[in-house]
Amino acid sequence: EELWKQTCHPFAVFMVQAHKQDSSCLEELRTDVSVSFCSGSEEKLSLITWNVDGLDGEQQPERARGLCSCLSKYSPDVVLLQEVVQPYVRFLHNRLAADYTFIEGGKLGYFTGMMLKQSRVTLLRSKIIPYQTSHMMRNLLVVVFKGQELWLMTSHLESCKNNAEERMKQLRWVMKMMSKAPDNVTVLFGGDTNLRDAEVGLPSCVCDVWEQLNQPEHCRFTWDTVANTNKDMRFKSRFRFDRVYLRRATKDGVPWLEPESMALVGLEKLKCGRYTSDHWGIHCMFSLSK
Repeated sequence: EELWKQTCHPFAVFMVQAHKQDSSCLEELRTDVSVSFCSGSEEKLSLITWNVDGLDGEQQPERARGLCSCLSKYSPDVVLLQEVVQPYVRFLHNRLAADYTFIEGGKLGYFTGMMLKQSRVTLLRSKIIPYQTSHMMRNLLVVVFKGQELWLMTSHLESCKNNAEERMKQLRWVMKMMSKAPDNVTVLFGGDTNLRDAEVGLPSCVCDVWEQLNQPEHCRFTWDTVANTNKDMRFKSRFRFDRVYLRRATKDGVPWLEPESMALVGLEKLKCGRYTSDHWGIHCMFSLSK
């Protein structure tokens, strides 16, 4: 319980080095960000993306234990987290540091993060790219699997309905980064986009993994205040805020990453009567096709 005594301020500002939002970012990624990927016995990649709602102070220790239990159960190769706070970081480190490498998109307030399974992924460097016009200190966190030529991205796009313009601007920037990656690179993005369907515009080279899997109804809504009672909302709503995007490599001879399955996680109530988060997490499986 000592991990939770430090108060987390949702509007605290963290400082990161700004980068011009043009092709120079791609050059930086090619040289400054890389991880080596160790293939397992099967040519598979498993991923969980989840907004863990670290800003909610209710039953945080129990909810953090629920998060750790879920990650231990699925043992994903890659974990993409949003709304992480320092007590969660310490909690995850204490329990999963033997198995995962941690990359944080910030230090103060709330931020994104990645966890990479050490038996499968070795991190060399990472890069944080801020959205320069964000009012919520949002950014894009990117790492690259060097051996398999796979880039990983996560972000928490601008929240709330009235911030649609900024959110769509951030989405366009993410899509630009994905589209302009080298043709021998596969790019995976997972995160809390806060997108309403009418706000979405994807380039032809990028696919929505949920749509690619024929829009399975059981994992349509990741923000569902009808089923998830963590937030006492007067008006109930259901949205597909959390999304996974894929841009395949186009160079001849480069293996394709193919979506195999998608499911929601965190659907079980904890003993404290709350769910791990007010969002459901997304668990995805991918295979490499030659």
